[in-house]
Amino acid sequence: MKSLHPRKDDSGRPVELKSPSAPTSLESWAGPLERATVIPDGPMPARLNGIDVVSWIGAPTDTAAWATLAIQQTEVFTEPPMMSAPGKPAASGVVILESDGRVWVVSPSNQHGGYVNTFPKGKLDPGMGLRANALKEAFEESGLQVILTGFLCDSVRSTSVTRYYTARRVGGHPADMCWESQAVHLVPRELLGSFVTHPNDQGVLQALAALG
Repeated sequence: MKSLHPRKDDSGRPVELKSPSAPTSLESWAGPLERATVIPDGPMPARLNGIDVVSWIGAPTDTAAWATLAIQQTEVFTEPPMMSAPGKPAASGVVILESDGRVWVVSPSNQHGGYVNTFPKGKLDPGMGLRANALKEAFEESGLQVILTGFLCDSVRSTSVTRYYTARRVGGHPADMCWESQAVHLVPRELLGSFVTHPNDQGVLQALAALG
């Protein structure tokens, strides 16, 4: 059954979800061995692993504010020079690691780009740095406020070269996902390989597995 996403797209048009995702029970969020799923504006526990699940009020709204936040909400780590590929612009994204061992995953609305499930990512707006963009994409696509914790990998994808960072959740509410996502999931690491299946994401999964 089709439904409308509660948030309109960047042009102010309604977004029809052709095959809406199904949420899991509230109890699933408490089980580190269970996959948990929330849909836009769906219910969530008040707290998850000791962190309040609340909407991020005052999130940045412009490039300068995201750049400032990237300085404030990033742990100290080094990263190599960005890979490049002819005709493929730079992008960045995050793999958000939950303290209970699970990983945050998003479902793009209507499987955009052929992705059923993937990690938050996006191309850089003019003047936007890689780290700032990763924070922005995490918030927009998953509703989460995160702190970057390290460099994960560079991934040459269909239309971009994407730098991935690891991150940890410090706030936000996944049901606040923007129109680009129709569900947000918390997935046990041992299930990621069968849940995140797009060929473009296999290098990211391998880099994550190498972290141990």
